[in-house]
Amino acid sequence: MTEYELFAIELAREAARVSLPYFRGTFDQTDKGGAAGFDPVTQADSEAEAAIRRLIADRYPDHGVIGEEYGEDRPDADHVWILDPIDGTRAFIAGLPLWTNLIALRTEGRPTVGVIGQPYLDEIFLGGPSGARLLRAGRETSLAVRSCAHLNDALIATTDPDLFTGAELGAWTQVRAAARLARLGCDAYAYAMLAAGRIDLVAESALKVWDWSALVPVIEAAGGQAVNWRGEAPDQSGQILAVGDSRLRDQALVALRRAAL
Repeated sequence: MTEYELFAIELAREAARVSLPYFRGTFDQTDKGGAAGFDPVTQADSEAEAAIRRLIADRYPDHGVIGEEYGEDRPDADHVWILDPIDGTRAFIAGLPLWTNLIALRTEGRPTVGVIGQPYLDEIFLGGPSGARLLRAGRETSLAVRSCAHLNDALIATTDPDLFTGAELGAWTQVRAAARLARLGCDAYAYAMLAAGRIDLVAESALKVWDWSALVPVIEAAGGQAVNWRGEAPDQSGQILAVGDSRLRDQALVALRRAAL
């Protein structure tokens, strides 16, 4: 593995060390959503990001950081770490092991290393220049997407259809109607399962840069693709389409492009 891949694993283990003891335990939480709706942040979110930032500052003081809880520090640096200390905070609060620690390294404007960590299951999904792999219980296994040529054979996922706007919901409904099976509520863990060859397609919207940056290297290194709803590289639109088989991309985009930003 490369130097930065090894460091990303180190960061994931630090995030796990801090966040896991709070899971299904006692922790402080606040609602940062206000009038926009319930948007929880927990003690585990803030403490995990703070711990990761300390390691980055010690090891690579010239690198930038963008994090959900503490904002931006040198976001225009050549190397920028992008952090979502707990993606799926609602699942975390509910005691469901579908939350993840998301860590990405953006190099010269694009995500090049990504980690999707699920501490309760002792899983680290890593993607980068050396490939895609799952680290679990001291063992490493390669990750690879699976073949699925037709949308009507696909298992698809999104976190919650209620997060889509009217036009987006119509596009998702069309994709879902064509697919064999849809699963909801998995947050970023759905992308890990796509890289592992268990899910074929994930579509979401309203994502921030810390929500999608880590998943891109994992999926691409496993042989899949992650694009926006225009079929281009993920961007500030927050609309993401991830597929294991590239043949599904164009089939899904027939519907999704109609609601693309």
